[in-house]
Amino acid sequence: MTSYIQPFTNMVRPDGVIENAQTVQQRRLSDMRGFYADAVAEEAAAASDPMIYEVYYAYVPEAVPGELGICTTTIYPGKIGAEYYMTKGHFHGKIDRAELYFGLSGSGMLVMETPDGQTNAQPMGKGTSAYVPPYWAHRTVNVGSEPFVFLACFPADAGYDYGTIAERGFGILVVERDGGPQVIANPRR
Repeated sequence: MTSYIQPFTNMVRPDGVIENAQTVQQRRLSDMRGFYADAVAEEAAAASDPMIYEVYYAYVPEAVPGELGICTTTIYPGKIGAEYYMTKGHFHGKIDRAELYFGLSGSGMLVMETPDGQTNAQPMGKGTSAYVPPYWAHRTVNVGSEPFVFLACFPADAGYDYGTIAERGFGILVVERDGGPQVIANPRR
């Protein structure tokens, strides 16, 4: 006999909070040590251990083909040195899985990179639909003065590979230059 998952609906507030979220993940600077290019600025900010971003999971299914994970991410405004607050970024554990983002509020950038080093940065904002193709690592960055909030939908069996990014970083960074965001080559690569 087939076991059916029951349909459901969740309320997503304008601030990105999903009411009755199954899981909430918070990332402070202490969770992201070594992810920012400016180690001196990172160390200076470490004492206050700011909240960088939060993820609200509406649905955390088992890692089976056919299921979808659904979440929102809220990245707070701020910088470590000249580099804007960002998510850790990851490849999918099953690297051939895609993902879809939809901007709910604020402004940001989606930074991506292939295993062989091709890079890409896409602007995001309210109403933006952004496609992360298979094989692309991805991270989001808040380039504005208010929280950047987006909804994500991904195959449940995609998994996460944070280790590769923790080890080598992305080939490009988003920094503030002349009062606005600029994409530059990562000086540590």
